[in-house]
Amino acid sequence: MARSEFISELARLVPADRLLERPAQLASYESDALTAYRAHPLAVILPETQEEVIAAVKLCYQYGIPFVARGSGTSLSGGSLPVEGGLVIALNRLNRILRLDPQQRLAVVEPGAVNLAVSQAAAPYGLYYAPDPSSQLVCTIGGNVAFNSGGAHCLKYGMTSNHVLGLKAVLPDGEVVTLGRESLEAVGPDLTGLFVGCEGLFGVALEITLRLVPRPERYRTVLAAYDSLETAGNAVAAVVASGLLPGAIEIMDHLAIQAAEASVNAGYPREAAALLIVELEGETVQVEAEFTRLLEVIGKSGAYEVRVAQNDAERMRIWKGRKGAFSAVGRLSPDYIVQDGVVPRSRLGEALAEIQRLSRKYDVRIANVFHAGDGNLHPLILYDGRKPGEFERAEGAAGEITAMCITMGGSITGEHGVGMEKRAFLPQMFNEDDMEAMWTLRQRIDPKEIANRGKMFPGDPGAGGAKTYEPHPLERAGVISRA
Repeated sequence: MARSEFISELARLVPADRLLERPAQLASYESDALTAYRAHPLAVILPETQEEVIAAVKLCYQYGIPFVARGSGTSLSGGSLPVEGGLVIALNRLNRILRLDPQQRLAVVEPGAVNLAVSQAAAPYGLYYAPDPSSQLVCTIGGNVAFNSGGAHCLKYGMTSNHVLGLKAVLPDGEVVTLGRESLEAVGPDLTGLFVGCEGLFGVALEITLRLVPRPERYRTVLAAYDSLETAGNAVAAVVASGLLPGAIEIMDHLAIQAAEASVNAGYPREAAALLIVELEGETVQVEAEFTRLLEVIGKSGAYEVRVAQNDAERMRIWKGRKGAFSAVGRLSPDYIVQDGVVPRSRLGEALAEIQRLSRKYDVRIANVFHAGDGNLHPLILYDGRKPGEFERAEGAAGEITAMCITMGGSITGEHGVGMEKRAFLPQMFNEDDMEAMWTLRQRIDPKEIANRGKMFPGDPGAGGAKTYEPHPLERAGVISRA
């Protein structure tokens, strides 16, 4: 009865064409980019104003209906997966750039604004928005905020949290709050930083104030080919050890190269076991001096071929292959799992060798595309979900890669978030006190657990509001152990 009343209230809030209830209408919202997980929402609402979002959240709180805020659905961790029987608040129509101030170098945008659109709007003023996820053509700023997204140039410019100055948000109980300010100099607790990366557990961002940066005067983009993945990984450590701070350092392995070439014909050396992309950017004098040093380091790193982009067209062609690598892998396999673990740069070569070993152990193909500069691995584990046992093998390999990242002193996620995919590993990375502190904070902000219920935290609420944690199958097998 309560659910039918809830739907009736939603129907009074928005026109019929912006309230989706029929199975055919809901089908495209049943999963995000991690298609191995699916759930059936009760309904999807398409708000066009902040007031409609606030009203929808208040209704969810009143009726105890869980909700998920969703942008373009590009989450690779299941973070925007619907809650079974809950409401999806689709924010794509709240996509305006509300204000762009070139003097203050900031932009105020709605959560459905597309990442690349912000840079395009700022371009006439010689500015741009630095975080550049591979999906920046379609991913939204609201999603970037939820998962603290990075991108190829995060080595030099940092993550989304380094570029969000303030937020207006609606909390799970319907209260509207303003966090941060239009300045890098903040006073008091960093509540904006607390909200960024919360994976939707603290509510819905309504307005986001972004820091813009000047467009670099000069780029130098180098492509180096190697006959082994481990050698390319060790080259990254050499570049960083040289004292250089490139804008980006990326690696693609042989399988990813083949996919990119088949998709966009980027002109990569097809026979290479690995490609290293290093990009310097900044003032011309500085970049040219660093470029000379970079070529020296690359020349000693074991590369058998080195190319330098001679113009913007060649530079963009190199990046087109890298940015399109995730989607291009779809040409090689009907399904794949994208991992997002982080290892220390000094252990990159070792980590890549271990991933190759796990590929053989589980009899699955693994394509490696990742942000090498900060050790953020993105192995793509290929499988065919139509064939019995293939998903289980792929999931086994994914689990061991995540466990490896913890063992090496890294992290279970660099920018994709925990979502549904890595919930079981959170207690492996954090001790019980840390877990309890995080859970307590989540409950204080959302005591009904209606905001993105079931994400990030494993297990179910136990007695007294504490969380209980089910062991991961790899924990039972002795592959991983609780921190």
